[in-house]
Amino acid sequence: MIPDFVYRPPDVPLSILHEDRHVLVLDKPSGLLSVPGKLEGRQDCLLSRLQAARWDALLVHRLDCDTSGVMIFARTKTAQGFLGQEFEQRRARKTYVARVAGEVEGDHGTIDLPLCADWPNRPRQMVSHDHGRPAVTDWQVIGRAAGETRVRLTPHTGRSHQLRVHMQELGHPILGDPIYATGAAKDHPRLMLHAHTLALHHPATGDWVEFAAPLPF
Repeated sequence: MIPDFVYRPPDVPLSILHEDRHVLVLDKPSGLLSVPGKLEGRQDCLLSRLQAARWDALLVHRLDCDTSGVMIFARTKTAQGFLGQEFEQRRARKTYVARVAGEVEGDHGTIDLPLCADWPNRPRQMVSHDHGRPAVTDWQVIGRAAGETRVRLTPHTGRSHQLRVHMQELGHPILGDPIYATGAAKDHPRLMLHAHTLALHHPATGDWVEFAAPLPF
């Protein structure tokens, strides 16, 4: 979030995509924090809303406030630990859909650029070959329109703002990005980035399961 960010969380009902005795899968709306913010007035978040309806919900991972899409929560400590390892060991597979500025050349590719915090300009992140941690993103064009391209993004690492910085470095910032987009590309009602699918092993059965959140744009 940018320093002058005014938090106006959307007043929308919970969108539960799946639930069983071990996990809850939700479609997080854009503009809602995943967890409470540190500053006053930023306590409303998906986790607190979910726990009001399902007291046993436990956090596993996060999405940026401006990003929408699939989030999975655990319902037991055992499931939380198992799912945490799915992410930490990079067994979980995530795909995102984004609308980006400009017409991307080519149909697919890989961005391999290390990232680190741009400390004087937090929360911005930046490419740094000297201090950055490895960050790899596959991209694939799935649609084209005048002045923009729709892409599927598959991150192989989980760095902060990874997809946003990588697309900016490619020369095609994500539309509506309040931090990395400029000019007309910034002038959109929301960040056009959506966590579309999440696949991993179920903590109870070990089966490979996949969840999807409908595209909102």
